[in-house]
Amino acid sequence: MIKILIADDQRLFRQGLKSLLEQERDFKIVGDASDGQEAFTLAQETRPDIILMDVEMPKLDGISSARMVAERYPDTKILMLSVYNEDERVIAAIKAGASGYILKDADHREFIKIIKSAHSGKSIVSPFLANLTPRILAIIRGETRIAEEMDKEIMKKFSLTERENKILELLLKGKCNKEIAGFTHVSVETVKSHLQNIYRKLGVSSRLEAVALFLEQK
Repeated sequence: MIKILIADDQRLFRQGLKSLLEQERDFKIVGDASDGQEAFTLAQETRPDIILMDVEMPKLDGISSARMVAERYPDTKILMLSVYNEDERVIAAIKAGASGYILKDADHREFIKIIKSAHSGKSIVSPFLANLTPRILAIIRGETRIAEEMDKEIMKKFSLTERENKILELLLKGKCNKEIAGFTHVSVETVKSHLQNIYRKLGVSSRLEAVALFLEQK
């Protein structure tokens, strides 16, 4: 039996998700919270296997609450919920200790699949967090040391320049465009231009996809 805690400030969404998941025989909803502080309190009381945690909540936001839970109860898997799929939010959630990140417009089969995968410790294969393998998760969380220089063979394979390679390295560290501009001593617009060139060479459309593809080759 998988014990699940739902944390979302939208009552209708919270109740709907609860009704949906209760239809699964191996799921048990142990509580629901309307804000991050309540989510942390209920996590202490119910010790769930999985927490479905909304990113944006009052009193204490979901990412801060996830960080507190992850520090206190590392065996609890946290799946972040959001209507957004911005790279910065995904990276912040993973750094906080989340195991996955699900868009709220996912269908019920995808929700169930991700919950079961997270509970079993498998890599989550979903269109919402498809490329974040365990190795990439570790790097985003800062659990492994990032090399000063990327593999030259990888650079050659994708025809990356030294500047583009440096920018990819900074992407691995979760730096935003402004921070990358500061580290590389160029303008933010120049960084954006380099990113577009990197995406084109790698055949991807976002920074997360670029990071994931690059690391999978190493």
